[in-house]
Amino acid sequence: MGNRLSKIYTKTGDDGSTGLGDGTRVAKDSARVAAYGTVDEANSAIGLVLACEIPDPVRAVLVSVQHQMFDLGGELCIPGHAAIFDADIERLEQQLDGFNADLPALKDFILPGGGLAAAHCHLARTVCRRAEREVVTLSHQDAVRPEAIRYLNRLSDLLFVIARVLARASGHGEVLWNHDRRKG
Repeated sequence: MGNRLSKIYTKTGDDGSTGLGDGTRVAKDSARVAAYGTVDEANSAIGLVLACEIPDPVRAVLVSVQHQMFDLGGELCIPGHAAIFDADIERLEQQLDGFNADLPALKDFILPGGGLAAAHCHLARTVCRRAEREVVTLSHQDAVRPEAIRYLNRLSDLLFVIARVLARASGHGEVLWNHDRRKG
């Protein structure tokens, strides 16, 4: 296990810099910090979903995802470190296919909503998409393993499907976009 923090504040970041996992110091607004910070934000948004009443199979998947997101944050915080692998992405795909199998085919766009848990899941999905964009931005400036980008892409898809599952499980149902609302 790594170092234990006995004191939370160090004052070393008071100049607008922060330490990466390899000890180098970078600006707090660097693309790398933005990327792993947004991964952390997405993980927190998943925590909001977990704070709701949700089916046990969904809970199990999201708890596992939270651990992987922490791993991904570490990968992004330590240049050259690998923590997310093809097997992790394949597991997301299997879970996505499993949850999606019982859902009706999409014929309309879905609005974020469908009950508290589903709405939180939609929020987690959008933060995950932002994390993906931040990691892509970082990849234009520094080395990023493609698994990191693929993982976030697949996770946002999984969160979309889970939001659909949660909307149905809550009894609220999915909120469909009414594209004809301005006619008439």
